[in-house]
Amino acid sequence: MVFPEKRAAIRHLAKKCMDDNKNKTILVIDDTERNLDMARSILQDYDVIPCTSGADALKVVRDEQIHLILLNTHIPDMDGYTLCRKLKQYPNTQEIPIIFITAETDEKSIEKVYDLGGADYVTQPFKAKELLARVRVQLQVQEMIRELDMMATRDVLTRVLNRKRFFELGEPLFNASGSELYVLMIDIDYLKKINDQYGHDVGDIVLKTVANVIKDVLPPDAIFGRMGGEDFSVMYTAQTHELSMDIVSDILKTVAETQILLKDGSAVSCTISIGIGRKYPEFNSLGSLLQEADITLCQAKESGRNTSIFRDR
Repeated sequence: MVFPEKRAAIRHLAKKCMDDNKNKTILVIDDTERNLDMARSILQDYDVIPCTSGADALKVVRDEQIHLILLNTHIPDMDGYTLCRKLKQYPNTQEIPIIFITAETDEKSIEKVYDLGGADYVTQPFKAKELLARVRVQLQVQEMIRELDMMATRDVLTRVLNRKRFFELGEPLFNASGSELYVLMIDIDYLKKINDQYGHDVGDIVLKTVANVIKDVLPPDAIFGRMGGEDFSVMYTAQTHELSMDIVSDILKTVAETQILLKDGSAVSCTISIGIGRKYPEFNSLGSLLQEADITLCQAKESGRNTSIFRDR
């Protein structure tokens, strides 16, 4: 049985995916100008990139964000099946849905389309409504998959990684890194007082704002997640200890200087405390390194908050 609130959430997600389909980019690969013109005309609400060869198509997918591919089974430099195999080999293109354009509708040919990873097929000559419907469905499916993946791996409130995903990404980084690896445990100072004084709605705004501020300061390859409550954790590598401490200082300073605007036009501010752990030989697991960062976080809070603590070895 699907409960009413779950049905409402599913309907909301489906509507959002339909709205998000606008301005998607579709790559059409066909060596016949007439077919390209027809595709452009039918798909005029989308950003259509026409392409006449497999080699050119491979260049396009490297340079552009492609949301869907329409692929003729017969193109001059390589057949569509070969190109499909190539696209499914690369991580950055293997998830792009491919709709084959084919004149062959026998069972064996259609089976081959799906065996190669094709999402669907359309027959020639195009039927406008059919092509639009098949394209729209595949884009909606992809968007729903993306949204569901976000729901499974992201914290609902702040949209940073959830605890489970943080460990999934953090464990390989820990195993592959040496003493250049740092872990931060971050706690929002006196969030309970903010909740008590202004209400939990304001507390949620503070959590979201602080998460966004931290995310903007971090290196692009940092792993950033919410551990629960007002606690966050960060993993990153730094070439020198000084560079790592610069990152910590930037986080502290930026959060403290941020005015968090509320719905009534007023503003609040907050500070954070940070515990720092560095991967030394005695830390043989991510859990032990996080424990070190948690110990230093407690020391930072006991020393007056709005500060960071690092224990050198």
